[in-house]
Amino acid sequence: MKKEYLEAGKIVTTHGIRGEVKIMPLCDSAELLCEFDRLFMGRNHDEVIIERSRVFKNMVIAKLQGVDTPEAAEKLRNSILFMHRDDLELDEDTYFIQDLIGMEVKDADTDFRYGEIADVMQTGANDVYVVKGTDREYLVPAIPDVVISTDIDSGIMIIRPLEGLFDL
Repeated sequence: MKKEYLEAGKIVTTHGIRGEVKIMPLCDSAELLCEFDRLFMGRNHDEVIIERSRVFKNMVIAKLQGVDTPEAAEKLRNSILFMHRDDLELDEDTYFIQDLIGMEVKDADTDFRYGEIADVMQTGANDVYVVKGTDREYLVPAIPDVVISTDIDSGIMIIRPLEGLFDL
């Protein structure tokens, strides 16, 4: 099932004397995190308005509405910030990693069940899905020649491994 709220960042410390916070991005990049005007905090996903933000050394320095002192900012340390799924539009054939984790992976030709996606490694050229089977782990390159279909709603990914990819 798709999560309505996705982890976007973690407040790691305060910054300055005006109540700004330093946020470690848990999404693709600090630049992406700066694009949001609102985020959500805590288990209740309370809305937080971002008054301003900027990137500083791969982190985000942000001024949150209603947080005006270092003491108020300090109380937010270690808080997880979430984005609402609808606040970010993805390109076609692009998915949230959190939606891929746990998907069942099957062979397009034999219907063999390889296992479930346990992790996504972002290698630069293309992502690699770590699929945990019952007795082994598979590394599946996220390329069109291998990934035939990805159905987030049903939780099933169909693949056709390249020849020799899974040979022992």
